[in-house]
Amino acid sequence: MDESRASSQDIRPLKIAILNLMPIKITTEIDLVRLLSNSPLQVELDFISLSTHVSKNTSKEHMLAFYKDFNLIIHNKYDGLIITGAPVEQIPFEEVIYWKELTEILSWAKSNVTSSIFICWGAQAALYQYYGVPKYPLDKKMFGIFKHTKVDSTNPILRGFDDVFYVPHSRHTEIRREDILRVPNLIILSESEESGVYMVASRDGREFFLTGHSEYSPETLDIEYKRDLAKNLPIEMPVNYYLDDNPNNPPVVRWRSQANMLFVNWLNYFVYQKTPYNIDAIK
Repeated sequence: MDESRASSQDIRPLKIAILNLMPIKITTEIDLVRLLSNSPLQVELDFISLSTHVSKNTSKEHMLAFYKDFNLIIHNKYDGLIITGAPVEQIPFEEVIYWKELTEILSWAKSNVTSSIFICWGAQAALYQYYGVPKYPLDKKMFGIFKHTKVDSTNPILRGFDDVFYVPHSRHTEIRREDILRVPNLIILSESEESGVYMVASRDGREFFLTGHSEYSPETLDIEYKRDLAKNLPIEMPVNYYLDDNPNNPPVVRWRSQANMLFVNWLNYFVYQKTPYNIDAIK
């Protein structure tokens, strides 16, 4: 931002909506708030709930205290939107119980949000709804911390990233490079030889699709791994996660700096510098 533009800036808090579809909602809230607050920009958050789905793992009291039904905010404008992953990735999109309402939110975001981030299943769902990009089942769960590289290092969302960086993944399905390349409005920004496409963006910067979980706290994969073991589910130890690959040791955190840079860059370059001062002018 040049000096003349900076000196004329009128500043207001950025309004960010978060549609949290994860089952353990408080953990995801903390993960995202920690990242969004690591910036000098003022941010006001609205956590959004679905009217067609009731959370089984978070108390009704918590939902009433901290979440707003989508129907109550449908006439609002937001500088940014985040839609999280959800534990429904092995179900066909149209069979997800809240699919219709989610598609309504995705359509609403097109003209009421300056820029959106979609995470894991949220990314798959948005790519499918917006661009017809399919998902594919994996032979086994993509689970662990994987090495990634930049495909387009000129994009501001990747500014400050190392040439090689790490991202947590925890999913049973994938999107494929060849399907993304068929869509003229999409660009691949980052990928991994092991875990495939990681970051996809629309060319206007209004949509970012992340197949991994950069927001995860250090203990999240450990909790998932030990939960699935206790349930006798087929699960392998998360890759490149525990010290010396020993689950009795603590995890080695390799993704924290990348995660902070990702959300700070998004807030700065694609929300704050793009959104109008008059929030009602978003379109």
